[in-house]
Amino acid sequence: MAQRPKSQVLKQTASIDRNSFEPAYSQLANILRESMASGILLPGDQLPSEAQLCERYDVSPMTVRRAVNLLVDQGFVIAEQGRGTFVRPVAMGSATFQLRDSLSLFNDSKRTIVRVLEARIIGADERVARKLELCVGDRTVYIRRLLRTDGLPSLYHREYLIYDPLRPIVEAELEVTALQRLFNGTGETILKRGEINLEATILNDEEAKILEAPRPMAAVCFEHLFYDFDDKPISWGWFIGRADSLRLSTQVGLLMDRKEHK
Repeated sequence: MAQRPKSQVLKQTASIDRNSFEPAYSQLANILRESMASGILLPGDQLPSEAQLCERYDVSPMTVRRAVNLLVDQGFVIAEQGRGTFVRPVAMGSATFQLRDSLSLFNDSKRTIVRVLEARIIGADERVARKLELCVGDRTVYIRRLLRTDGLPSLYHREYLIYDPLRPIVEAELEVTALQRLFNGTGETILKRGEINLEATILNDEEAKILEAPRPMAAVCFEHLFYDFDDKPISWGWFIGRADSLRLSTQVGLLMDRKEHK
């Protein structure tokens, strides 16, 4: 890993505000993060030594160590024993992609309308039984929904739920409210956690017709398996949408809080 000492080029205007309620170690960590974001400290660069940081910012060795440990915990730097601390290189392989733009439609009831196409009780086939840990033939609730955004079909959803005679189909399940709360992490829900798998596919005749898409049309499918608070599968299904209306987005490198570090 390349080394380029940066003790002489850190922001000369930055300093520790002794009157601030923010701890000195946190302020120092912010200064170093800003130096990384502005390109003063580049990926692979070595941070100034503890003694240099103490002298430059008039802080104690303990303050420097706490600041550096914070940066290590946040993934901004790597500490190598016997060598020093280095700015972490961009790791493309660790990028986490999110369906932010696509799943935002769950939060916008003014733009998105959920239409229930079908809701009935059916026996589980072999695949459904395997997913929900049931016996073949056990009763499940089968629901098909269409989500329309700005008047246009956006997602076609099919789902199988564990049938419970003491717990009839409720409005929350029909309108995807339970899923919305799970994605948002807010509100009460019977769902504890979920697994989501994404894959590329091609719309079949039924899907193309419902999504008003020409064939052949590439599509994005994300399959979900949700669990209750006893860690038992309770719901299995999949959303499918036209590839031209769904996209993945992520960020790599130093992810700064733009409002805080403008």
